[in-house]
Amino acid sequence: MDTYTYRIGNKIYVNLTNRCSNDCEFCVRRTDAFRDIGLWLSHEPSAEEIINSLEDPDSAEEVVFCGYGEPMYRLDVMLEVADYLKSKGKKTRVNTNGQAELIVGAGVPEKLKGRLDTVNVSLNATSAKAYQELCHSEFGEKAFYAMLDFAKACKEYVPRVVLSVVDVIGEEEIKEAGKIAEALGVELRVRHYVR
Repeated sequence: MDTYTYRIGNKIYVNLTNRCSNDCEFCVRRTDAFRDIGLWLSHEPSAEEIINSLEDPDSAEEVVFCGYGEPMYRLDVMLEVADYLKSKGKKTRVNTNGQAELIVGAGVPEKLKGRLDTVNVSLNATSAKAYQELCHSEFGEKAFYAMLDFAKACKEYVPRVVLSVVDVIGEEEIKEAGKIAEALGVELRVRHYVR
């Protein structure tokens, strides 16, 4: 049976798709399961299927759109579920590679207004060349610039925008990532690499 939602601690995660425009070297998609949770889908769920699979959402601190794929491929479904969650007073976040406007077209940040509390964009590297070498985006090096533009645009519509990196990139790269985040006026989060 497909896992559409799963809980880690006091957060619920929503697994919308297995499609992704990246094939990152460190991604948990390179495994069969994440924390013994099988996240490979036999079909992409509808908003209704996701909502019906939410177990005790009232007890969750936050609901996060993050599974084995890039949530922006399912933007319409994500927004429908987010509307439902916001009607219940839930805090919402998306973890994204920031390539939304390459994936679904222009105007995505505006659609997030009032629906998401946090947009977490995976920065992963501090130059287009290094990003492509690490993330292998189907969009090539332009994915890096689109991701930065997306993060900057989201600031206008979403209360909290965060760029994240995984700690395996090293101290110097983390410092550079901090400079990029500062220049964009967003937060930087350093995530621990999960094996």
